[in-house]
Amino acid sequence: MKPTRIIILAVAVVAAGLAGMLAMRLSGTKAPELVETVIQKEPTVKVLVSAENLPIGSRLNDKSMQWASWPSSGVVDGFITDSTRPNAMAELQGVVVRMPMFKGEPMRAEKIADSSSRIMSSLLPSGKRAVATEISVATGAGGFVLPNDRVDIIMVRENKDSGNYITETILSNVRVLAIDQQVQESEDGKKSVVGTTATLELTPDQAKVIAVAQQMAQRLTLALRSVADSQEADTVAPDYLLHGGDGKADIQVIKSGAIVKSTATAVQAK
Repeated sequence: MKPTRIIILAVAVVAAGLAGMLAMRLSGTKAPELVETVIQKEPTVKVLVSAENLPIGSRLNDKSMQWASWPSSGVVDGFITDSTRPNAMAELQGVVVRMPMFKGEPMRAEKIADSSSRIMSSLLPSGKRAVATEISVATGAGGFVLPNDRVDIIMVRENKDSGNYITETILSNVRVLAIDQQVQESEDGKKSVVGTTATLELTPDQAKVIAVAQQMAQRLTLALRSVADSQEADTVAPDYLLHGGDGKADIQVIKSGAIVKSTATAVQAK
């Protein structure tokens, strides 16, 4: 390239740079400044949480509870905080766990019961009763009915008139509290529990129904329900098993596998 052209090109570049600087000064534009981001830490409170995974029926102690920092905006009614119950760890010693809790989960009143040594009565919600019924591998879903599962109770009985067998679902969606004396799944990796007795969570009316059914039935079978069906109603009880069919019987007499209608007055007269 000729020297003349190089000189002209250099002069043009310098002129362009000077023009740019002059334009910035005239417009008052400043170079962008770095903005410092200030992060404010949200206030926290101490919340009582489980220090380990806690199965149903376990008892609380110093090793199973701890205080943990919790965002104050995330604290809801039912959480135990150091400001409301500073001595909570001492007060909850020996309390029974009614529902499974995972490590780091806040302690709530509805998941724990009192410190009574009677674990089963502590696991029962208000208004419910624990009733046992015999089961086997054949009538207990092959041993796959576990504590805290939901089942239907199917009664099989013989029709004395026709000689045929009648099947009927007498209770639906009831909770299994225990198999034999186990109130939780086994911790040795074995998921099935082959037992001889299932303890069920029932209403007082349902307890009467199953007591009658145990006398009438040739067999009572537990049908395991899907977890997806657990929200259905579980308080239904057959009227004819509960009241002997007329809605007035206080005492029911069962003879040859059938209910004999009777009021308390009639039975006492005999």
